[in-house]
Amino acid sequence: MSVVEYPQRAQAVVMLLLTNLFWGFSFPVVKALTQVHARIVPEAGTWFATCNTIGPRFVLGTVVLLLMQARSFWRIRRAEWQQGLLIAFFSAGGMMLQNDGLQFTAASTSAFLTQLYAVLIPLSLAVWQRRNPGASVWVSCVLVLAGVAILGGFDWRTFTFGRGETETLASSFFFMGQILCLGWRRFADNRPEKITLVMFGAQAVIFTGLSWLAAPEAATLLVPWQSPEWLGFTLILTVFCTVGAFSLMNTWQPRISTTEAGLLYCFEPIFASLLAMVLPAWFSRWADLDYPNEIATVGLLVGGALITGANVLLLTRPPRVALPAG
Repeated sequence: MSVVEYPQRAQAVVMLLLTNLFWGFSFPVVKALTQVHARIVPEAGTWFATCNTIGPRFVLGTVVLLLMQARSFWRIRRAEWQQGLLIAFFSAGGMMLQNDGLQFTAASTSAFLTQLYAVLIPLSLAVWQRRNPGASVWVSCVLVLAGVAILGGFDWRTFTFGRGETETLASSFFFMGQILCLGWRRFADNRPEKITLVMFGAQAVIFTGLSWLAAPEAATLLVPWQSPEWLGFTLILTVFCTVGAFSLMNTWQPRISTTEAGLLYCFEPIFASLLAMVLPAWFSRWADLDYPNEIATVGLLVGGALITGANVLLLTRPPRVALPAG
C-alpha cells in the first residue's frame, strides 16, 4: 500500500465542510422545488419533476463555468474528459434517485440515508485489495444498518423500505462511485475546473433529454420558467448547491484521502436536518407551499446518531485500506 502525503489537508477539510453546508441546504430546497412542480404542472408526474429539478441547474451551471473559462474552456485533456464523464455518470444516477426519493420521504431522512456510502467506500476498497478492512469497519456497518433500518422505517414483515427510502439508499452506491472516481490517483494531474465543466455539460445533456422524455408534451418544459418561485429555487440550487458545492468538491476532495472525504461528507445530513427544521416554513410563506418545518423525532435522533456514530468510529479508527493508484 502506498502512502500519500496531503499538505493542504487542513484547508481541504474546511472547504469540504462548506461543501457539506451547501449540500445540506439543497435538501429542503429541492423538496420545496418539487412541490412547486407538483402545483404548476400536476399532470407531469414525479419523474418529470425530478429531471427538470436537476437539468436546469446544470444547464445554468454550465453557462456560468463557460463564462468563467471563456478563454480556455476548449482546452480539455483526454484524462479530464474521462474523469469528468465518469463523475457525471455516477452523479447523475445518484441525483436522479435521491431527488425522486425526496418526494416520498423527509429531507433529513434522505440526507442521513445517503450517508450509507461512508461505509460502502472502505468496504469496496477492502474488496478491491482483498483484505480485511478491520474491526472498526465491521462495527460501523452494524451501526449504519441499524440506523438505516430505523430511519427508513424498515418493515420487518415484508423486509422492504418505502419508495423514497429505497431510492435514497440506491443513490448512495452512485455517490460512492463519484467519490472514488475523484480520489483515483491516475487523475491526480487533472484540473478541477475542467472536470467540473465536463461533468456539468454532460449532466445538462442527460437531464435535459430525460426531461423531454418525461414531459407530457413539449410545451410543459416551458411552464416552470414562467414561475417566479421555480426560478428562485432553481437559482439558489445553481449558485450554491451546484456551481459552489461541486467546484469545491472537485477542487479539494483530491487533496485528502478518499476514506476521510467520505467521512467528512457525513456532516451533510447534520446540516440538512438543522436547516429542514427552519427553512421549510420560510419557503412556504414565500412560495405559498404546504411544507412545514421538520421536527427532531426519536427515530431521527436515534437513527441519525447511529449513522453519525459509525462514521465517528471510522474517523478515529481509520480502515486498513487505501485507494489503489489506478
